[in-house]
Amino acid sequence: MRKNSLPALAAALPVFAFLITAALAETVNWTAIRGARIVPVSGPVIEKGTVLMRNGVIAAVGAQVDVPASAWVIEGNGLTVYPGLIDALSTWALPQPAQAQPAAARGAQPQQPPQQQQQQPQQQQTRSWGPRDRPGTFSWVKAADQLQPGDPRLGQARNAGFTSAAVFPRQGIVAGHGAIINLGGKTAGDMVVAPEAGLYLALRPSGYTGFPSTPMGIMAYFRQLWFDAGHYRQALALYAADPVNIPRPAYDRALEGILGAKRVLLPAADPVQLERMLGLAGDLKTPAVFYGAVRGYEMAARLKETGTPVILNVRWPTRDRDADPEDQDSYRELRIRDLAPTSPAVLSQAGVKWAVSSDGLDSPRAVLRALKQSIDRGLKPEDALRALTLSAAEIYGAADRLGSIEGGKIANLVLADGDLFNDSTRVRMVFIDGVRYLPEPEAPAPQGAPGRGPSHSEEEQ
Repeated sequence: MRKNSLPALAAALPVFAFLITAALAETVNWTAIRGARIVPVSGPVIEKGTVLMRNGVIAAVGAQVDVPASAWVIEGNGLTVYPGLIDALSTWALPQPAQAQPAAARGAQPQQPPQQQQQQPQQQQTRSWGPRDRPGTFSWVKAADQLQPGDPRLGQARNAGFTSAAVFPRQGIVAGHGAIINLGGKTAGDMVVAPEAGLYLALRPSGYTGFPSTPMGIMAYFRQLWFDAGHYRQALALYAADPVNIPRPAYDRALEGILGAKRVLLPAADPVQLERMLGLAGDLKTPAVFYGAVRGYEMAARLKETGTPVILNVRWPTRDRDADPEDQDSYRELRIRDLAPTSPAVLSQAGVKWAVSSDGLDSPRAVLRALKQSIDRGLKPEDALRALTLSAAEIYGAADRLGSIEGGKIANLVLADGDLFNDSTRVRMVFIDGVRYLPEPEAPAPQGAPGRGPSHSEEEQ
């Protein structure tokens, strides 16, 4: 019986192989953008070329690319293809603090966002009596566990060309671990590119009283926390080597969160704070990224010397609208306002790796407007684009997946009808993980801020 069945089995094998190959071919989704101007960032501009995507990944890019017959082809005549923009420090897709309600609307207690629910027990501790209380510390919190795909801010970010972001929780002085996410996907899990981006530290106490309450005290607490984490690591290693004779260390979720940090994000708004943070980073012995820099024009030489990347705050300082018109600004204030927009150009000329945060701006599109001011003050457009793409990816160790148009990278792309930094340019569509998103209706622009009219919204595979 077996001898008779062997020829039949051998004859059936090619049929099976054909069926399997056909089934696999049906699951391959090809998309091609053809005849467009392509700005890869990692290489020279291709004036007329093709980007080929396969199952959410860039398969090929160039002036001459073979497009499969089954591919969905988008004609790119008159369009420019950029890598998806990256916000290097954001809270997009994370729960937002509950807004204060008017007295008449306080009939029922509003439901708290998941992040606040998780952190409420720590906040109920009204006073800290020392570092053992772990004041303001949420090092176990992970942004990747709190993502909300329905956040309406995501659509507005995509409208401006943003496809990815480094998002960080902001509660307390040790706020928790950030994540690199894509700004699309049906579930929170679909959005995560890298679940660990670093540990966010702040110098402004929030959610508690008592020690520490000053920048000096907070930095001392950071040093104590890392010292405790080092001791905790040694105790775990000793116990693992001899679990019979060495007492088992008590589990400490705060210290576990410290040990799991790939890098720390430290605030450095000005040269004085930069020097303090450089000393702190050296004591913590953890790779650091500085954020919040406004006076980068004064910090470039020191940043270059130390080789530390910086995330620039592009909310350029301006005079308060409600300021008394008879009050005269100091020369120092006027000088900072004048020179702040030159920071990107000075940092680029010094060879400092820098990226951009949307923190404090009224809309994602305001990031591009702010950088346009810097371009008008000497910043090269290609340096501005790199800061929004490849440099941001490099800072977080994600350049193998994001930041440029190259084969093998995630298919995050922006298709615009002109120069991305021109206010008249419109983003026609973005691709995130190979999925196309069309512009969504714009939220009403704040009074006095330029905006654009609403447009149709659609998401397609």
